[in-house]
Amino acid sequence: MFALDSHAARLATRLSFFVGGFGLSCWAPLIPFVRAQLQLDAGVLGSLLLCLGLGSVLAMVVTGAISARYGCRSIIALSGFSLAVTVLLLPLAQNTLQLAAILLLFGASLGSLDVSMNLHAVEVEKASQRSLMSGFHAMFSVGGFAGSAIMTLMLAMHMSTASSALIAAILLVLLMLVTWPRLAQTTQGEHGQFFSVPRGIVLVLALLTGIAFLVEGAMLDWSALLITESGLVPTAQGGLPYIVFSIAMLSGRFWGGALSQRLGDRILLLWGGAIAVFGMVVAVFAHTLPMALGGFVLIGAGAANTAPILFRLAGAQTEMPTGLAVAAISTVGYSGVLLGPALIGFVAQQLGLPNAFIMLAVLLSLVPLCACLITSKKPG
Repeated sequence: MFALDSHAARLATRLSFFVGGFGLSCWAPLIPFVRAQLQLDAGVLGSLLLCLGLGSVLAMVVTGAISARYGCRSIIALSGFSLAVTVLLLPLAQNTLQLAAILLLFGASLGSLDVSMNLHAVEVEKASQRSLMSGFHAMFSVGGFAGSAIMTLMLAMHMSTASSALIAAILLVLLMLVTWPRLAQTTQGEHGQFFSVPRGIVLVLALLTGIAFLVEGAMLDWSALLITESGLVPTAQGGLPYIVFSIAMLSGRFWGGALSQRLGDRILLLWGGAIAVFGMVVAVFAHTLPMALGGFVLIGAGAANTAPILFRLAGAQTEMPTGLAVAAISTVGYSGVLLGPALIGFVAQQLGLPNAFIMLAVLLSLVPLCACLITSKKPG
C-alpha cells in the first residue's frame, strides 16, 4: 500500500500538525496591525475573515480525493510551503482586494494541510498499530501556542509586521524541509468523484466532529464573557477560562493515545463526553471562581480526544473512501468553528449566554450517546 519508515513518518506527522497550528496562529497577532494599515472597519474585516474560511472549506472539499489519488506527501508539502508564503504576504497587502486574495490562499493552504495531514495520520496510525491520533492533534495546539507566542514577542519588540512575518515564514519553511523527506508515500489509488456528501456512519461522524469543533470555538470566543458576566472575575482576567481549558485539552491529548490503547475508543468517547458535558454544566452554574475554572478544566479534559478519535474512526469505516470521509468530517468540523460561535451569539442574544452554553451541553451530549453506535465495528 505505501512505504513507511515508522519513526520518520510519525515525526513528519507531528511536524505537519505543528506547522498547521503555527501557521494559523501567526495571523491573529497581525490582525490589529493589518486592520490599522488598511483602515478597515469591523464590517469589512469580518467579510475579509470569511475569505479565510471560504478558502479552507473549498480546499477541504477536494483535498481528500486528490490525496487519495496522488498521495498525501505531495499535498502536505505543497500546502506547508504555500502556508509559509501566505504568512509572509499577509502584512504586505496594499489594499482590501489583495488582502482578500491572500486570505483566500491562506485559508486554502490551511484547509488542504488539515485534510492531508489527518489522512497521513490515519495511515501512519494504522501501520503503527498504536493509538497516535491524540498526540498528533496535541502538536497542532503546541504549534498554535508557539506561533502566537513568537509572533506576539516579535511585535512587542517593535519589529515591523513584514520582518516578523518573514521570520515566521522562514521557520515554517525550515520545518517543512525537515518534514517533507520523512513523509510516507501513501498513494492509495482511490478514484472517483472529488467530493461526496457524507452518508451512513460518516454522516454521524461528521456531525459529531462539527459539535466537537463548535465546543472548541465556543471556548475561545465566549468563555471569557460567560465568566465575566457572572461577576466571578474582572474583565482583565477574562482569559483564565480559556487558559485552563487549553492546558487541560493539551494534557488530555498527550495522554489520549495511552488511554485509548488501554480503555478503547468507545469508553473514552463515552466517559470523556460525559465529563465534558458535566464540566459545562458546572461552568454555567458555578458560584465561585475555583468551581467555574474546574468546570472548564473538565470540558477541556473530557473533550480533548473526541476529534482525534472521530478522525480515526473515519479512517476505519468502509462505507466511503477514506479520503472522502476525512475530507467530509474536516469540512463539517471547520464549519462548526466558523459558524458555531456566531450561532451561539444569536442564541445568547435571545436567551442569554448561560442558556446558550446549556444548549451547547445538550449538543455535546450526543457524543457519549452515540459512542456505542460509531464504535460498533471497532474493538473496544
